[in-house]
Parts: sequence; C-alpha cells; structure tokens
Amino acid sequence: MELEKIKKKMRSGPVLFSEYKLGEGVKKALQLGRENILFELKDSGLKGRGGAGFPTATKWMLSGASLSDKKFIVCNADEGEPGTFKDRVLLLEYPELVFEGMIIGGYTIGAKEGILYLRGEYEYILKSLEDFLEMLRKDKLLGNNILGNENFSFNITIRLGSGAYVCGEETALIESLEGYRGEPRNRPPYPVNTGYLGHPTVVNNVETLASVPHIILKGGEWFKKHGTDKSTGSKLFSVSGDCDKPGVYELPWGTSIAELLKVVEAKNTKAVQVGGASGICLPKSQFNRVLGYEDAATGGSIIVFNESRNMLKVLKNFMEFFVEESCGQCTPCRIGNIKLLEAIEKIENNDFTFSYINNLKELGRTMQLASKCGLGQSSPNSFISILENFKDEIFGLNGKGKNNG
Repeated sequence: MELEKIKKKMRSGPVLFSEYKLGEGVKKALQLGRENILFELKDSGLKGRGGAGFPTATKWMLSGASLSDKKFIVCNADEGEPGTFKDRVLLLEYPELVFEGMIIGGYTIGAKEGILYLRGEYEYILKSLEDFLEMLRKDKLLGNNILGNENFSFNITIRLGSGAYVCGEETALIESLEGYRGEPRNRPPYPVNTGYLGHPTVVNNVETLASVPHIILKGGEWFKKHGTDKSTGSKLFSVSGDCDKPGVYELPWGTSIAELLKVVEAKNTKAVQVGGASGICLPKSQFNRVLGYEDAATGGSIIVFNESRNMLKVLKNFMEFFVEESCGQCTPCRIGNIKLLEAIEKIENNDFTFSYINNLKELGRTMQLASKCGLGQSSPNSFISILENFKDEIFGLNGKGKNNG
C-alpha cells in the first residue's frame, strides 16, 4: 500500500464528543423514517467500531429485511480487550448516545427489544445505567408509543457477562445471553438472520451505536468530512502505557501513529501495540503508518512501550492471556496458543532453533486461517509481529539458539 495516497479530510472538531441534546436523535429518526435512516447510515460509511469493521447500514438492512415478527438489537459492551476502556467512558459519560443509538436501531430494523450486554467487571456502573434507562422511560424515549409514535414501542434491558474474553465475539455473546457457555457458533447462519433465541439480531459495539444519533442529526455527508475515504468519521482510542497523558482520545481516522504519540506526549517510544493484545506491534520504523481500516486497523486499544521495555516479556504476557482465555472449542486455538507460549519460554531459555521458530510462525498463520472465531484468528498477531519486528532485540539478547552455527 502507498500510504501517502491515503487522503486525509477535514480534521476540525469532535464527532462523538460534540454537543448533543437528549432525545434529538430519536426525534429526527422518527421523522426521517426507516428507509432514510438506512440511506444516511450507508452514505456515512459507518463501520463497526469494535474491530471487525463491518458496514453498519448493511447489517441493519439484512436484519430489517427479515419478515420475522421478533427481532433484537444487542449492544456489545463486553469490553475485554486488554488496553481498551473507551466504551466504559461512553457508558459513564455519554449513555444517551449509546441508548438512543439502540432505540434508533430498533426502530429501523423493526425490533421491540434491546439488550445491553455489559462486561462483568463493569458491574459497578450497572446502577447508573439502570437509573438512566428509567429516566428515558419517564421522558417517553423508552416503552410504549415512543415520543407519541403509536407504531413504535421499544425497551432495553441490561445483562451482565461473566468475564469471558471470548464473549466479545458476537455469537459467543449470544450463547451467553441464552444461558449457555460462551462459545462461538458456526456461521452461517449469521445473527442478522438467526441470532438471539433464533430471531434476527443486530449486534453492535458501544461506540458504533453512539455514532448513530450524530449521523441522524447531522447527516452522512457531515460524518464523511472526518477521516479518510475508506475510514470515515472519527475513532476513540484508549491510550495506555509509557506516555505522559494516557486516556481516551477522539481522533479522525487517518491519524498517524507518530501524530498520536505527540498528542499523548510519549517519549523514547520503542513500540506501539495497535489493537490490544490481539493486534500488531509496530517498531519506530513504522510510526508513519496511519490508523484506519486500510492500514493499521484497531478496535481502539493503543499500548505504548518505551525503550525500557523487554519485548519478549511483553509478548509472553499477551500469550499467557490468550492461553487462559481460549474457550477450547477449536483445536487451532486450544493447542496453538499453548505451542506459541512454549516457544516463548524456549527463547527465554535459549533452547530453540530458528527453524523451530519459523515453524511456529507458520503455525500462527495457520491459526489465523483455521480458528473458528476472532480469538484464535487474532491471537498470533502479536507473536508474529513482535518476533519479526524486534528480532534483533529478542534473539540478540538470547544468543543464536542451539544448532544454528
């Protein structure tokens, strides 16, 4: 890819964090009607903010086209990716955007029920969210005949997860909602056709839903003025690690890693993990890369490492996490992650050959293709990227390995 050809657009002003008045998005949506809502969403180019990047309008259209008399909107607030905390900020400080996005989604696809699936570790914010839902009911934004519209009734309930990372995957989340062990389903069928309790279900990330009211109020064209041609709008980044100003930042898609590091005042940066533990680790030579679906895509997690960090220890920490969180349903993920962790331990003990390491990289690529869900498909990312981008540090400190001459 020729990165210099990625066209940046207008970069002034926030999108999600811009001014918003409670109820305005729902009111405008009811005036527009279902078809015009879908038109605006399609025109905006909004894609899933959880990491997968699936076009939101397409997902809503597929579910809306179903003739089923029962449908669901599910907000995926199972924010389990290490280094990610932007959804928590939205739920605590901008719940109106999230819930109104669900209400608009329910109206658009013909659903009467919405479920917010909340990460188990976020139980402490459950009370405030339930209080906010009660306020929405009093303001006629939830319940029967929303804002006086006799043809639209919608309610939202909140369900707590149990701390399983794999339930961030939409079909595992649905399994959990139904009371089963959180494991990914075979696809097809897809949730938009056969989801929660066998009914058409749209599962959207917190940030995706929070973008909808702004798009409905200001239009798809306004949204497209931010970001790049292929990655429209802004993105929330959860920045942590070795920087002076960690936190949640709203930046336009197309921002380079180097620009982000300046914003968070990172110094002596050695590496940046883009996309959390399941993402890729980039060295200084690649800090010119841009954050977007066409280059360095991410669900929002940015972890900064300075020169004091041992990248092999960083990698071991990631792989221990995936061994612990794999649901064990499919062999590539269940066995593959253990083998990758064993390889790291062999490197630590200088008990390896380079042919062995290369074979493990190939195993990682096989896992990316053969695993059933996003956990096994993405867990090798950090293994491959760290060993390739920091091989001088890792193998230089640990010798050449046995039988390598």
